[in-house]
This record gives sequence, structure tokens and C-alpha cells, in this order.
Amino acid sequence: MQAEKSIIKILFTYAIFWLLFFVIARSIFFIYFASHLNADSIRFSEVLLSYLYGFRLDITTISYLLVFPFFTIVIQSFTSKKFYQPLTRFYIFLFIVLFSLLYTAELGTYEEWLTKLPYKALNYLRHPAEIAGSASTLQFFSLIFFFLLQSIIFIGLYLRFFEKKFPQQKPNYIVRVLILSIFPVFILLGIRGGVQQIPVNQSQSYFSKHNILNIGAVNSAYSFFHSVYENIKNINQNPFAFYDEKEATKIVKQINTPLCDTTLKVLKTQRPNIILIILESWSADLIEQLGGKPGITPCFNNLMKDGILFTKVFSSGTRSEQGMACILSGFPAHPLSSITVQPDKFVKLPGINKELKKVGYFSSFYFGGQLIYGNMKGYIMSNRFDKVTEIYDFNKEKNIIYGKLGVHDEFLFNRVIKDLEYQKEPFFTVAYTLSTHSPYDQPMKDTILWGGKMKGYLNAAYYTDKCIGNFIEKARKQPWFKNTLFVFVADHGHPTYRKWHPFSPNFFHLPLFFYGDVIKDEFKNTKISHLGTQYDIASTLLPLLGLDDSAFRWSKNLLNPCSPQYAYFAFEEGVGWIRPKGYFVYDKKTDRFFFLEINKKDIEYYNRLIKEGKSYLQEVFQAYMQY
Repeated sequence: MQAEKSIIKILFTYAIFWLLFFVIARSIFFIYFASHLNADSIRFSEVLLSYLYGFRLDITTISYLLVFPFFTIVIQSFTSKKFYQPLTRFYIFLFIVLFSLLYTAELGTYEEWLTKLPYKALNYLRHPAEIAGSASTLQFFSLIFFFLLQSIIFIGLYLRFFEKKFPQQKPNYIVRVLILSIFPVFILLGIRGGVQQIPVNQSQSYFSKHNILNIGAVNSAYSFFHSVYENIKNINQNPFAFYDEKEATKIVKQINTPLCDTTLKVLKTQRPNIILIILESWSADLIEQLGGKPGITPCFNNLMKDGILFTKVFSSGTRSEQGMACILSGFPAHPLSSITVQPDKFVKLPGINKELKKVGYFSSFYFGGQLIYGNMKGYIMSNRFDKVTEIYDFNKEKNIIYGKLGVHDEFLFNRVIKDLEYQKEPFFTVAYTLSTHSPYDQPMKDTILWGGKMKGYLNAAYYTDKCIGNFIEKARKQPWFKNTLFVFVADHGHPTYRKWHPFSPNFFHLPLFFYGDVIKDEFKNTKISHLGTQYDIASTLLPLLGLDDSAFRWSKNLLNPCSPQYAYFAFEEGVGWIRPKGYFVYDKKTDRFFFLEINKKDIEYYNRLIKEGKSYLQEVFQAYMQY
């Protein structure tokens, strides 16, 4: 039995060693950049929170590191060959050196990149002379010395205090099998970050408005290997490089060049409050005036007479985190990955909130669920919202009904109304609904009795619609209402009772609606059929406020009659491209067109349309790679 206790002690000791490594490495980062902390007047107590918020990701990383020693223990437990100790020692030494190199490299790159070390660093390893040349001689040799010193110290610490010999006592095989059967459960729970519904990710470590604290909290080993995993297929080349790069760039530039620079002045003021309501999974099929069946969203339809409905707007992606980057940063979705799951990339994106803050807007973000989903919390924090509210911030409130994923929409909107009573103007508030996400466990009795398998989704939409109606009625009584623009948009499409193919344009069709007393009377009850996507919001909204939208290179102004008309969307390894005279949906993986609605008799237009869509995908992915 003593031998079996020793096995548990060995694994626990390894975990303590790596936790010590990560804590010390985090401390070195903050000491090295102490001048940045002082410049931002960051208190020591705030720095300490980085250790608390970084703990779960540290445990996840440690759990990954325990997998190999655990399997060597399993094998050693049932054989007389003594290979465990030298093999494990080599494994530990290897990762000490690799992690020391990783953390040291971050000290050298953070000043310029302001992010965790990304996968792109692997490209620089092919040109070590350029690395040496880009740093001062003192800095280069100081970091080399520091890397060697850190490696030697931790190897020495391991050998002196943490290395454990495998027990040689006669084993109790029944107990040993029991231990070795249960321990993997704890390792898997550690990797997952616990038993909560959403596995842990980098967003778990984001907590501060000061990005350096978030960067310090995120485990560097986890961040780097996650970055490599997300980009391993395209580290050296664009997998969607259909044409010569210069040719593709020229084509996309021509597409995006408007014939004139103007916009419809639809607002009564240039400094309205803005409430952006992101509707989870709302398809256009839910909206009667977009072709949906009557009765699903009656409150939303009643608002139409006082607003502007954009009738030909499409989702750019298929996931919530993609929709977030589209809506708030004007960056299109792309295949294979999402830019919002990679902090080294999303920190460089423009943001509507970043532009509004320049002219004095106070900003807030509300979500009834967990923002760690899709790494959205990290992305939201990087957009510098003054206030971020998620599921944990509702815990002190009474009489709140929780669903499986979080707070139902009525309580989300109640919180927004309550907070806006004390919020200074002008404000930019984002409310992200939740109840129309599966499992659709909204708290109302079903009202819609048709729809088959979609009945739950339809009733969830009916519930959210009712919550929106109640929210608007309460908002009307607030002093800020008359100077507030409400913007409604879905994060992505969803299967509906119409059973569209998941790659079809109809599947990606969604609502975009501007509403409020701040809209001029002559523009109320207006439909605009300009072809576009959800990432066009930035360049549609900012010019209305007299603000520069040049940072949003992919976004176009849907209120500019001269603006180009197209919609682009992406799925697993494919692209959809919609123009007024035709569209196609192409999957590169199978090299086939799922949809091809173009006049094939007009060969010139046919070829041009295909080339436009593929070039656009190529350039979007190239931009993603270069961030």
C-alpha cells in the first residue's frame, strides 16, 4: 500500500513543481515590465489578481504535462524494467528548457508585440540572424543569459527537491489498478478546467482593463501551443491561395472601392446613445418582414414602423465568436479557425468601442452566460469596455431564473435598464441575448405549437422577442430614450423550419435593424435592400456619428448608395459569395460548388464572379494570418 501512496505523491510533486515554475515565470514577467505597471498606476493588489485568475489555466497546462509521466508510471507499475526515472527526467528537462526559452522570448517580444508569444514566432526561428539583429546587443545577450540561468536553476531545483524514485516495494495490484484507473479522471478534469459546461480557455485569465495584467495572467505555455494548434496547417502558406497575391489584392481593392463617398443622414444628432442588441442565433426566418411566418416575433415586427430594416444582410460565419469579431471589429469570418480565440491576433483588431471611447462614450457589455465561451471574454476585455457583466455578476440578485447556460433574457434586459439609469451619456451598451441558444430552456410556456424539431427554437425566439418588447417599453420611460439608437443584429444564422442547406445563402440571412426616436421621421418605416454582411455595421454606424471608419478596411457603408453590393460568408473550408446578379458557394476541401446561381451564358461575368469570391476569401485569410 505504501508503494501505491508513493505513486500519488510522485504525480502530486510534479504538479507542485510546474505550478512553482509558472508562478515564478509570471513574477519575472511583472518584475521585468515594472515600468509599464508604474506608468499605468497599477496597484500591487491588481497584480496579485493575475495569479488568482491565471491559476485555472496553470492547472490545465499542468494536467497536460502530467499525461506522459502518468503513462510511464502505468507501464512501470507492471514491469520490472527500470526505465521510468531516466525517461521522466529527460521529459522534465526538455520542457524546462522549452518553457524557459518560451518565457524568455516573451520578455524580448512583448515590448513590440504587446501579446503573448504567437505561433508566428516559429517563422523567425528559420532566420536566427534576423532575431539577433533586431535586438540590441545588450538585450540579446542578457536574454540568452537569462534563458540559460532559468533552465539551470529549475533543473537544479527539480533534481534537489522534486525528483522522486519509483517505489520498489511489492505492489498491491488491486489497489494499484484502482489508483491508476481513477487518476486519469482527475487529469481529464484538470485539462478541461473542471466540471462546468464550457471547458476552460484563455478568457478565464482575462479580468482587467489593463492588458498587461491579462497577458501576465494567461499561461504562456498554454497560449503558445494553442496558437500553434490553431494555425499549424497554415504557418507557412495560405491554404486558400487561389491566385497570385498581387492579382487577388487588386481584385478585392476594386470590389471595395465605392463610387462616391457619402451617407444618408438618418439621425437627428451625431452623438446619440447606442444600444447594440446582439441576438443569439436569430435567422431572418424569424422575422415576418424578412419572409418569415407571422407570429414568431410580433414585438420585433411592431418596432419596424419606427426604424430602418436592412433586408439583405448576411452572417459572415457560423459561430458566436466569429459573429462577435464581425459586429464589433468589422472583421470577416474565415474558415479553419476564428480570430477571437487567439489573443495575439484579436488585440490588433480595430473596434467600434475603441473609436467611440475617443469621443467620450462610456461603454458596457452584458451577457447572461459565461463569456469564456469561444474565448469571447478575452476579446471583449481587449475592446476596452468600461464595464463587463456576465453570469457571475447576477448571483447577488434575487428572483432570477437561471437556465442551463445562464440568466434568461428578461433578467439580462432588466439589469441593463437598471444600470442605464445611472450611466453617464453618451453611452455605448451591448446586450447579448442567450435564450435562443440550445437547449432553449426559456421559462415561458410554449406559445408556438408547430415547427416539429424546431419548436423549441421558435418558442425561445418568441420569448426573447417578448423580452425585447418589454425592454423597449421600459426604455421609453427613461430620460435617455429620445437620444438613443437601438441596433439589432444576429450573431449568426440557425437551422429553421424552412430546412435550408447549412451552406446556402438563406441559412446565413439574418436581421439588421436600426430603431429609435433619434432616427429622423422621414427615414422611419424604411427598408434598405443594399446587399451586405454583419461586419458592415462599423462603417455604416461610425459615419453617422461623423467618425472615421478607415481602420475597418473590410466594412462598407450600407447607407451609402454608392457603396459596393456584395455579401461574403465562410464555413469549414469554403466560401459563399453573393452579388446582385448571382451567387456561388464553393467548398475547397471537396473542390465542388454546392450552389451556383449565375448566368453561365455570360461567360465573362461568370468567371469574374468566381474570381471575386475566391480572391476575397484568399485576402481575408491572408489578413488573418498577418495579424
